[in-house]
Amino acid sequence: MRALFQLIRRFSRDRNANVALLFGITAVPLLMAVGAGIDYSLATRMKAKLQSAADAAAVASISHNSPGYIQAAAMTSDGAVPNGVSDADNIFKGVVNNLRTSIRGGFSGLTESSTVTKTGPILTSAVTFSALVPTTFMNLFGHANMTVGGSSSASGSLPPYLNFYLMLDLSGSMGLPSTNAEQTRLSGVNPDDFSVYPNGCTFACHFQASNACSNPSVGQTTNPSGSVKQAYPTNNYCMGYLISRVGPTAWNNLLVTNSNYPMKGKSLPSAILTNANSNVAPGALNSLITGNTNSLPNSLPAVTSCPTEGATNCIQLRADAVGFALNATQAANGVSGLFETANNKQIIANQYRIGLFPFIRYLWTYFDLTNAINGDPTNPSTINYAAANLATLLDTGNGANLTNLGSGGTHFENAFPSMNTLITNVGDGTTSAHAKPFVFLVTDGAQNFQTCCGFSGSNSATVMPTGASSYCKPLKDRGIIVSVLYIPYQTIQNPTTIFSNEDGVANANIANIPGSLQDCASPNFYFEANSPADITTALTKMFNQALVTAHITN
Repeated sequence: MRALFQLIRRFSRDRNANVALLFGITAVPLLMAVGAGIDYSLATRMKAKLQSAADAAAVASISHNSPGYIQAAAMTSDGAVPNGVSDADNIFKGVVNNLRTSIRGGFSGLTESSTVTKTGPILTSAVTFSALVPTTFMNLFGHANMTVGGSSSASGSLPPYLNFYLMLDLSGSMGLPSTNAEQTRLSGVNPDDFSVYPNGCTFACHFQASNACSNPSVGQTTNPSGSVKQAYPTNNYCMGYLISRVGPTAWNNLLVTNSNYPMKGKSLPSAILTNANSNVAPGALNSLITGNTNSLPNSLPAVTSCPTEGATNCIQLRADAVGFALNATQAANGVSGLFETANNKQIIANQYRIGLFPFIRYLWTYFDLTNAINGDPTNPSTINYAAANLATLLDTGNGANLTNLGSGGTHFENAFPSMNTLITNVGDGTTSAHAKPFVFLVTDGAQNFQTCCGFSGSNSATVMPTGASSYCKPLKDRGIIVSVLYIPYQTIQNPTTIFSNEDGVANANIANIPGSLQDCASPNFYFEANSPADITTALTKMFNQALVTAHITN
């Protein structure tokens, strides 16, 4: 026994091979820790893959043109979006099926659930999941699987429903030729008011009412005083607008040399004037222009619109340029008209409605709000046709337009209150029944209070009041966005002092116009267009700005 005790004491004092002993004692927990780390790493990788699937499902289920997005946009109340839930589930499962063999060991016991909900203009999606990932090392210690889980959510703004009310100024100044070059072309052949416009009238010579432009006396050699005379007989009708519908070259070729009218040295053929019927404005001239088979063989085919400047068959007026901008397609430079832009940017059916509301003395519903904005411009039943023929509504002092639009100056003081009354619902854009309204004012900004026919009131050009007195303020106070396109007032060529210096006052007023229109416009909604091509571009910018603002509001 003594020898045994000595052996034990010697063993307890021996320090040789203690590292091996300790390693042996700790080897088992070390192996467990390393194995658990490896199993955890594999499980983390699998969770990341499943999380990616959940992220994809959450985002894609509410993306533009997805089934859930389309269904939610058409919903008239808040709540669950079944099509979005189905879409999220299918997307998650589709991604997951590709994962089962991509990571060693795979997974089992996968569960997933999705929710897609519409709340006002906001669409939200949530996807949750859990799965069992098999272990290798930990399985040795009784843990065959590790549970992983996660969730993903996404939200987005639904496409807003928008109504666009186009307030189109069709007063006399919008009958001016669209460019200086077009003014020059018209002045070269226009006989109107020649006694006061010896270089040719381009402004305030658009009235066709009977006796608006009196004829000269035969043999007249000097400008008469006290009355307005034509350069040659026109049966007392003004010809400026009609000439713009057939083109200056064709009209000039129609005239014949006549020394009795030395102001121009030309006149219309006597056969035309002999058959003139004063009850049909402007009588036989109208038959000639429209190509009536009973008129002269060289009848001139008239147009109802003039889409481009410099055309041989017409002179482009400002109203023509606006109408063209609404319909235009210029594939070469990537510019589209307002209607085409709106149609191409619709995310859901019938998202945008557009209406045409011209005004002179009164505001008129020329073409009411419609979502059919991709019609044929040659079909009279479409808004596209109405826009293309906008110049036919110009103030000429006669015809059916008098009843709908009145005649005279530019009456913003009537147009804006009428528009404010017309817009009965100021929605937030969440549904078609609660569309958000935008008013697009297209004008040269010059106001006067004159009325016609049997002229009364001042014909002196001025501008809209600003600040608290602004005609636009009541609309903006209701949440209606007012977007203004200013077509800069072109300086009148060859101005005269006739009619209380109408030309001079109009030219002097030009500097005051931009400020008044900027005050009318909502923030970031003032635009200018200096040429017909610019009008097309500006209208597209106005529309795009409306989309951005509508999404921010939502």
